[in-house]
Amino acid sequence: MEYTVQKLGLLAGVSTRTLRYYDEIGILKPARINSSGYRIYGLSEVDRLQQILFYRELGVSLEEIKEMVTSPAFDADQALRKHRKRLLEKREQLNLLIANVDLTLAERKGTITMSDKQKFEGFKQKLIDHNEQQYGVEIRAKYGADQVDMSNKKIKNMNEKEYAEIERLAENIHSTLAKAFAAGDPAGDLAQKAADLHRQWLSYYWDSYSKEAHAGVAQMYVEDERFKAYYDKDQPGIAEFLRDAVVIFTGGN
Repeated sequence: MEYTVQKLGLLAGVSTRTLRYYDEIGILKPARINSSGYRIYGLSEVDRLQQILFYRELGVSLEEIKEMVTSPAFDADQALRKHRKRLLEKREQLNLLIANVDLTLAERKGTITMSDKQKFEGFKQKLIDHNEQQYGVEIRAKYGADQVDMSNKKIKNMNEKEYAEIERLAENIHSTLAKAFAAGDPAGDLAQKAADLHRQWLSYYWDSYSKEAHAGVAQMYVEDERFKAYYDKDQPGIAEFLRDAVVIFTGGN
């Protein structure tokens, strides 16, 4: 079956403007243009749009989606299996949060007593899912699925004290890094303290720490615009400053 832009938009629940934009950026071209100048989409384009919408639902950028779906090595079946796995993880996280709300309501009524672990289970899963949606593709490509899965398992098994320590370390990294950046010396005591705090923070996520991996992560903060924006939101240049401090800390300079 073939569809015009309007009919495909109605079928998929997206605007015709979106479909035209996908055509402009080369992520979803029509099968042909008919004699009246209308874009016509066939089965292959419908399947690709489904893939695109799956990825968008999982928080992947259009630039990354284009790179994946236009690659000669793109495997639609493998992509669908990955989609399914991610959606199941998302469902698990929602189920945990719903159960958490139900237990909290029951506790407030005095019918049960929640353990501290139960109070935070859903939120730890939410952290895992957020990290997967934002950075999962790049991190898995760089460090391997096994390493990422092991890191996620560590997060799930964290107790409340460890979880609170991660939050504290994250705040200390940002505050110390800001002071070090103002001083302007990545080899200085403050910058090296920030690098060591960053090491401690990473160690809560990693199965084992290595200087090479630490330096690699710091470099990724500079190369990946999303990581760079996260660190540079307070002061442009902080991501590169942290990278330089970590390189010195790990003995790369």
